[in-house]
Amino acid sequence: MRFQLFMFVMTWVLLTSVLPARAQADDPPWRELFNGKDLQGWEANTRPESFAVENGLLKAHGKNGMAHLFYVGDQGKDVSFTDFELIATVRSERNSNSGIFFHTSRELRKGKYLNKGYEVQLNSSEREKRKTGSLYGVVDLAESPADETKWFELRVVVQGKRIQVFVNQERVVDYTEPADPQRQPARAKRLIDPAGGALAIQAHDPGSVFYFRSIRIRGL
Repeated sequence: MRFQLFMFVMTWVLLTSVLPARAQADDPPWRELFNGKDLQGWEANTRPESFAVENGLLKAHGKNGMAHLFYVGDQGKDVSFTDFELIATVRSERNSNSGIFFHTSRELRKGKYLNKGYEVQLNSSEREKRKTGSLYGVVDLAESPADETKWFELRVVVQGKRIQVFVNQERVVDYTEPADPQRQPARAKRLIDPAGGALAIQAHDPGSVFYFRSIRIRGL
């Protein structure tokens, strides 16, 4: 009996020591989207002067108006992501506005707004009431969870119709898109696309500057 108990305990110890390593080995790999040198793998839909790499940072500054930078990878066309985890290290100048779009496309509304998909808000301005971490126009935060003028981590997790947003590891949004979501007419296409969609960074206006130190993603 003692021998059987000993063998059970030893087997349990071996399994618990092996399983975490195996689970870690099976985790989807991360893909670095920004190389810290240039905009290789990215393409602006308009006003390419709105995006630059300075001192190893991706800078979004809508010098001449709104523009969006799409991730196109090595193929030169918008890369589609469905279920994913994205982590970006971000900071801004004061009174700045930006955002990260997902499940989107280059379709425009009123000639400048991305018409499809969701936007995770980045905002250090007082005038814009939807604060950093908001799922813009869907789940809006009244207070910012970070000082945007200092580096902070933004994490977005999309699985099926569930969207989670974390700022500095604090979950600030946990939203599941309902079967029949109610949207304002101008945001009727703010929806999860079962086929996935593009990823884009927004340069908002001449007075807004955001910096991205790293951007990485993995499929789920």
